[in-house]
Amino acid sequence: MPWSWRWLLPAVAALLLAGCGVPADDRPRAVEPPFGPPAAPAASSVPGRVEQAFCLVRAGRLVRVVRQVDASGGVDGHLRRLLAGPDDAERVAGLGTALPGAVHVLGARLVDGRAQVEVEPLGEESGRSDEVLAYGQIVCTLDSRPDVAGVSFLRRGRPLEVPRADGSLSSGPFTAADYPAATGPD
Repeated sequence: MPWSWRWLLPAVAALLLAGCGVPADDRPRAVEPPFGPPAAPAASSVPGRVEQAFCLVRAGRLVRVVRQVDASGGVDGHLRRLLAGPDDAERVAGLGTALPGAVHVLGARLVDGRAQVEVEPLGEESGRSDEVLAYGQIVCTLDSRPDVAGVSFLRRGRPLEVPRADGSLSSGPFTAADYPAATGPD
């Protein structure tokens, strides 16, 4: 090889490699997760913890958030975490819940891939008009689980009709798709 090619070839290779890659941004860029159920719970860097999706409320719409939680608890544990409401950081971000005063949840269980949620609806005197959001929070949260193929509501063990996003009553089973007018990305 002539002398001029010996230094030119490594220089060209270095330039080509420098051109490959992702350009740097001036500041961090926010990345929004897609709305909808994840394919599977993501593993966490902390042993015994997983990521779980929860649907909270902001400005009359359902907003999906992801939290790191203990892996135990199943469907009922996931629902109990939702019932606890937003954490401090979520409240600061303007997220809330429509559940208190709209619906009284007694518990949940998984039967043949369907989450069955036992509720005791509040009487007409509750004065709440956000039942759709409350039921939507439950459905969208539980439907995000890979082991749940639908959500049904029961009252004293019998199927209960609850409002969908369009205001119609149905006994389900429900999925996040039943609340499209109420849901959306953050």
